[in-house]
Amino acid sequence: MVHMPTPEEFAALQQALAEAVQSKNALAAELRVTTGELRVTRTERDLLQEQLNRFKRQLFAAKSEASATHQKDMFFNEAESLGVQAQPAAEETDDDKIDVPGHKRAKRGRKPLDPALPREVVRHELPEGERVCPHDGAALSEIGVEVSEQLDIVPQQVRVIRHERVKYACPCCDGGMRLAAKPPQVIPKGLLTESALAWVATSKYLDGLPLYRQAALLGRFGGTDISRSTLAASIVRVGEAAQPVVNLLRDDLLDSPLIFGDETELQVLKEPGRKAQAKSYIWAQMTDGSGKDGRGPPIRLFAYAPSRSTETAMRIYAGIGRGAVLMTDGYEPYDAVAEKHQLVHLACWTHCRRYFLDALQALPKDKRGPEQLPARFIALIGQLYKVEAQAKRDEVTVQELERRRQEHSMPVLKDIEALLLANLHVVLPKSLLGEALHYLASQWTKLKRYVEDGRYSIDNNAQENAIRPFCVGRRNWLFADTVAGAHASANLYSLLQTCAINGIDGYRYLRALFTALPAAKTADDYAALLPWRVKLGAP
Repeated sequence: MVHMPTPEEFAALQQALAEAVQSKNALAAELRVTTGELRVTRTERDLLQEQLNRFKRQLFAAKSEASATHQKDMFFNEAESLGVQAQPAAEETDDDKIDVPGHKRAKRGRKPLDPALPREVVRHELPEGERVCPHDGAALSEIGVEVSEQLDIVPQQVRVIRHERVKYACPCCDGGMRLAAKPPQVIPKGLLTESALAWVATSKYLDGLPLYRQAALLGRFGGTDISRSTLAASIVRVGEAAQPVVNLLRDDLLDSPLIFGDETELQVLKEPGRKAQAKSYIWAQMTDGSGKDGRGPPIRLFAYAPSRSTETAMRIYAGIGRGAVLMTDGYEPYDAVAEKHQLVHLACWTHCRRYFLDALQALPKDKRGPEQLPARFIALIGQLYKVEAQAKRDEVTVQELERRRQEHSMPVLKDIEALLLANLHVVLPKSLLGEALHYLASQWTKLKRYVEDGRYSIDNNAQENAIRPFCVGRRNWLFADTVAGAHASANLYSLLQTCAINGIDGYRYLRALFTALPAAKTADDYAALLPWRVKLGAP
């Protein structure tokens, strides 16, 4: 006989069932939450792993951006990968090469020493007793010499210039005493001559030799104990004195039709209101053709500022010609500068490619094939550079370069844009690939603009190369002690790097500049002291 539950038992069973269903729903909800949290945790783990791999590569991996042999050849445009045939041997005219069947081979042996170097001749002659023929006893006659050359170095010579100002007096009275004048100096009553100041500045800013090492060298060569603080104070004084010349260089640069811009970090220890660990910046500007027509000498300029703010950018670029072309790396304050002065703003394809290279390197080694999305973008960017490299080898005109860009680069840009739009919103924004895609999207208008004119540059590499000497020197002297020292360093770097790009001896220019600066009073006087106008003295 089947037992029928009582109403109380039936109610209890219903309540137990409801509780079981409720518990099941709660467990299902908890499972969904846990699954979501696990998915988020895994995503965060992958993102952190990407960052860790990137930092490890920055510390330990090679600095080259070439990801593979085929890509390196495409990006850096090796002749073999571009299918450029070698020129026939008969067309070679290089005197330093000799004919070998099938190609030209460089001559073996050392290259001759610079014929402009002074030479000291040392003759090696036979002793008198050996100048006799062993066969017939006749005296030997000189028939020629066998010449070989060695490079000799004379260490730095430190000397003292003693200034003697002659006094004159009237023999008849006490009112006629006179003293011979002394030529004005860039540092009145300074310890170092203009030549010594030029040597110190050149050694620090061209050779990367910190002042404490220079002080040690001076002590070794001259037996003189000159402190580093004395050298530092002298550098600050001459850097400040050169400010009018740097201002003229800046005026010529800002008048240029095409300007490159960048910035890098600098630490200043004693800056009012800021900690010693705070980051300051050196803003770099350059042009390969100064003046309104862009045909003047190339200029390299550096300026110190405590920040990278938009306000600082506006001040640095105040006076730039309306409608000029500005090439930068995509840093936002430059957008405000371009908007205010109605500039043609270009972005850098090298920076763009660097983002995709980081994303590709973050993948496991066995998954970095050409089918990966970062590799596809890198390959397309390589095609853009292939057009530029071929045009450079062919030495084409500006008009021909513009035509080639329209014909060959425009289709590649369309492929890049299509690939970007297809993947922009399906990749995690905070992943390395997401950062690369969003950088490309945010800079796209500026990136594709270079094809509109053959005078425009595809990247900001020229500015990065110009700022590299500063970064290399900074590894040696590490920081600036004061704000005045930072400004002085920027001025002297500007002068020396402008000299270097114009093929001017920086040491000889600074020596001539420091000698002439005390007599300069007007704008024309300072204009005569620009690097390409100063008459340099003997080496």
